[in-house]
Amino acid sequence: MQLLGGIFLLGALLFISTGQSDAVCGYESCPATKPNMINVHLVPHSHDDVGWLKTVDQYYYGHKNNIQHAGVQYIFDSVVAELLKDSSRRFIQVETAFFFKWYQEQTELVRGLVKQLVNEGRLEFTGGAWSMNDEAAVHYQSVIDQFSLGLKILNDTFGACGRPRIGWQIDPFGHSREMASMFAQMGYNGEFFARMDHVEKGKRLEDMAMEMIWQSSESLSDSDLFTGMLYHHYSAPPGFCFDVLCSDDPIIDGKSYDNNVKARVDSFVSYVKKMSNSFRATHVMVPMGDDFQYEDAEINFKNMDKLIKYVNQRQLEGSKVNVFYSTPSCYLKEVHQMQLNWPKKTQDFFPYSSDAHSYWTGYFTSRPTQKRFERDGNHLLQTVKQLSTFAKLTSAQQTGNLDSLRQVMGVMQHHDAITGTEKQAVARDYDRLLTDAIVDAQHNARDALRVLTNLSTGEFDSCLQLNISVCAFTENSANNVVVTLFNPLAHPSAQYVRVPVNNEQYLVTNEKGQQVASEVVPVPWQVLAIEHRTNATQHELVFKATVDKIANFYIRNLPAPRNSQKPAFERFEKVHSMMQAMSNDDAESDEFIIQNSLIKLTFDKTSGHLKTVQMNGLTEDIGQSFGIYTGAQGNNQGAEHRSSGAYIFRPNGDISLLTDNVDYTIFDGVQVKEVHQHVNEWISQVIRIYEGVNRVEFEWLIGPIPIDDDQGREIVTRFTSGVASKGVFYTDSNGREMIKREVNKREYFTPNMTESVSGNYYPVTARISIEDQQKRIALLNDRAQGGSSLQDGQLELMLHRRLLKDDAFGVGEALNETQFGVGLIARGKVYLILNSAEEKPTIGERLAQQEIHLPFWKFFSSSNAPSVVKPTIPDFSNFPQSVNLLTLEPYSSNEILMRLENFMDHSEGHTVSFNIRDIFDSLGGKEIKETTLDGNMLLSDMKRFKFHHQGSMPKAVEYFTAPHDPLWANGASDSSKFSVTLNPMQIRTFIIKWSYGDEEK
Repeated sequence: MQLLGGIFLLGALLFISTGQSDAVCGYESCPATKPNMINVHLVPHSHDDVGWLKTVDQYYYGHKNNIQHAGVQYIFDSVVAELLKDSSRRFIQVETAFFFKWYQEQTELVRGLVKQLVNEGRLEFTGGAWSMNDEAAVHYQSVIDQFSLGLKILNDTFGACGRPRIGWQIDPFGHSREMASMFAQMGYNGEFFARMDHVEKGKRLEDMAMEMIWQSSESLSDSDLFTGMLYHHYSAPPGFCFDVLCSDDPIIDGKSYDNNVKARVDSFVSYVKKMSNSFRATHVMVPMGDDFQYEDAEINFKNMDKLIKYVNQRQLEGSKVNVFYSTPSCYLKEVHQMQLNWPKKTQDFFPYSSDAHSYWTGYFTSRPTQKRFERDGNHLLQTVKQLSTFAKLTSAQQTGNLDSLRQVMGVMQHHDAITGTEKQAVARDYDRLLTDAIVDAQHNARDALRVLTNLSTGEFDSCLQLNISVCAFTENSANNVVVTLFNPLAHPSAQYVRVPVNNEQYLVTNEKGQQVASEVVPVPWQVLAIEHRTNATQHELVFKATVDKIANFYIRNLPAPRNSQKPAFERFEKVHSMMQAMSNDDAESDEFIIQNSLIKLTFDKTSGHLKTVQMNGLTEDIGQSFGIYTGAQGNNQGAEHRSSGAYIFRPNGDISLLTDNVDYTIFDGVQVKEVHQHVNEWISQVIRIYEGVNRVEFEWLIGPIPIDDDQGREIVTRFTSGVASKGVFYTDSNGREMIKREVNKREYFTPNMTESVSGNYYPVTARISIEDQQKRIALLNDRAQGGSSLQDGQLELMLHRRLLKDDAFGVGEALNETQFGVGLIARGKVYLILNSAEEKPTIGERLAQQEIHLPFWKFFSSSNAPSVVKPTIPDFSNFPQSVNLLTLEPYSSNEILMRLENFMDHSEGHTVSFNIRDIFDSLGGKEIKETTLDGNMLLSDMKRFKFHHQGSMPKAVEYFTAPHDPLWANGASDSSKFSVTLNPMQIRTFIIKWSYGDEEK
């Protein structure tokens, strides 16, 4: 590296001496092209996973190269040195997480050189989020956050020249419509990716349809986004990988006996001509790079220089191929100028299959506990961002704590993190990073709540083990405990709260001292049996809380039962067999019922299984059971023998449904009614209904999945009904709009359904549903999972996976998660809603989805008296019911970012208008301006490429601009200036400048 350092310094001095300060970034810096030729845009790039086979830091520092040779810091060192040598060279950088880590370590001289390269458009950021996120298992809120984070750092560092214009999603394993919609809303001109169903790719190559216009939303206008599929993955053309990680021949010129210029040029020109036959424009884009390449960039650029030189020399002999360094944005600019028309895309690119036996649908569920942990991280992040805003936390430590959680959550969106497709050691490192960030961010929550409530010394502890019904704060006693609940949603919400407690009598009161109805229920014995779980608390206190933004509830012990009613645990009835069941008062019936004012559930008394659901004026026979797919255990010698693995779901034969009789326990409380089912020694669940809550909760517990017979297993929950769904079902796209699915069908092509089960699996981030003309059944989940409707009237979600073979797609180890020396145990929730298919039934599902995604966050403090919340928090409750506070966070030392969304789609809701002047004033606002979705560009400055649909006759180059007059106002503006209108599914983003009042200075 000493040699590299010397070259770098020499290049720097030469660069400074040439004084090219008049160069510009953006499209003005794009290379010249030639008419009547095939213009080949060479795009040097390195795809740098933010964790996969190695941890984030191992990749950055180049540690453990015995696992994979990769050192990202050296890539930046080398690339910058090489760019400085020749002004024609280009390079694109994608992952801001790695770049920012490197940039912070550089001297002011190097930073200045990098800024100059960016200002000249020679180092261009593409994508630009904190990581290259997955598109199946991610929730749109977290994707927006991590783009906002990455783009803000680029904007703060480089200004407008650092802003990406292109989405570069080259490695995710399938692509969502909502991701395209987000790109459009952020003002991006287009998106490129490299993975598509192998059958679809073949057809698109034949049809010259590799590039298209993606109509990314059914509800939003101006949602079209130009989308392109790369020709040969994201790699260099075969034979032209010049990186040290490759073994392709270099270009040998001069008088060498091994001179291969003619052969190499012939090969490249032939490749380009063949490639151009599948594209409509006279421009083609050829990536030059791959995973962690350019660690010694001199080799790459020296050979690409020669390739460009000798290919272009052929033009003197009549060649029509013109090659040059370029970027995706420059390529798309040229395509846009051609005014061609393009085929339309309306759905998404799921599921992805790389061959007839390999559907990449297993990762929709892989590592279910980590998928849930990521949701917990987002839950706390939204909570802490809002609390920090309300309390105006601005110290360096507080800002650092918040940034740490933001950055780790950005890492967690990476397409080998949230997907569960990383090595086990890397998964543990992700858990470590997120745990540390959560612990630090809780300090901000405590600081804020000490300001916002009268508990100036409150502990405000979070219990991070509530997933196993454990809370250290209440482990010994829940007497004189204040539970502070924070509601991240805009509207007041009424939700049931569960607190682990000892089996005692409790009184719960609100801030006004009024008693709140509560009851104590036992924790299922299967949870108590989890190894290494402390069993000091074996019960949970349940009470219903209504919260605007922050509310406190006071818990204290009662010295003795207030009446003769037996304690909750004594009201349980365990039924092991039909003989015992027949001894009940209703022995003549072969059913038992639990019901409240909204829901009635009927169970078979003999089997213990659910039979019928009655709610919303409808009755439907709905059965629920667990099923097991056995993963194919091949020898990995061919695609047809490939096993299920971290990526691939490939069941070996039909599902095995667990339909045997189950042991069950009934709890018939006043507010909550539960049926605890013991399915087998490693599967159990609680079916639960709450008074006043119009959904049925299924809380499942699975593990350790047995492997004694050397078989991997994938566990699903399946619901069966009489709904005549006719092969149609619906799944959400990243938690937003729903997409229609048809069994064994795709939008553009006829798929190869050799794998008929996994080929019909889709990502379910929040909701899956079926319906006929009368009835609709929806399942809502608490984490990303794979799901399907394989038969009419059926819905199923995959809950857990344990596999013993690698699927041979790179991770190199089986997805065999263990904890404490045994298979991993996972616990989660699925919610069922039965409704009429008429009268917009999905509105209730949308509202439930909001509460499930961001329920109350619980904080615990010790106090011998109730506490109160100070009246200093803005009131969002007058927003229309369909409007949510998607984001409220500190943006800088004197700015707040606020996002408001209409979360109903065009079939459910309507356009709404409201005024935010009171919100602006209560936040101490001085000025408000509207930006693109990411928060880093004024909406008034947005101008993105508009392309023409097939069949149209374009007459001029066109652009999308702001879809409405962007909001801008200040404290002196009339209140009418603060009016906000939101169409269905629209998100609007605002930056509010604020200051403390004079009395606080």
